[in-house]
Amino acid sequence: MQPQIATATKIINAPPKTIYNIIADYINGHPYILPKEYFRYIEVEEGGFGAGTIVNFEMRLLGQTKSFRSLITEPEPGRLLVETDFSSEIPTSFHVAPHGNGDYTRLTISTELKGRTIVEEFIAKYLLQKVYREELELVADLAELRSRSTASQPSGEVT
Repeated sequence: MQPQIATATKIINAPPKTIYNIIADYINGHPYILPKEYFRYIEVEEGGFGAGTIVNFEMRLLGQTKSFRSLITEPEPGRLLVETDFSSEIPTSFHVAPHGNGDYTRLTISTELKGRTIVEEFIAKYLLQKVYREELELVADLAELRSRSTASQPSGEVT
């Protein structure tokens, strides 16, 4: 039987580079896109941006808290970032693709659920998709906030 894949996608009004930088930055970006209801904390053990980063975090679902330690890889830098849990080897992928004229981004978060019973996979898929939809909203909000703060900064031009 094929493993279930929990996935959610959103078109975000920001360029792909902005979105990728938020996701890949485990110090000043990624912690702000994690829904607080589900993620208890995230800490950087090694690195901090993109490939080679190692993070520890706790996730709470259905009244149970589980700890994870994940390695970050970038199979396609700027387009695909993957978090792989050391103990379960379950990967969570962040696919970043240009949309429309390039001012928009199509962001997909997905996790391949393997090594569980059919019922566990079904429940995990349903719950993770809910978490990912909230996470996508937080990415969009943070991108908008950052674009507004950049737009309001003086350009440094002398008139």
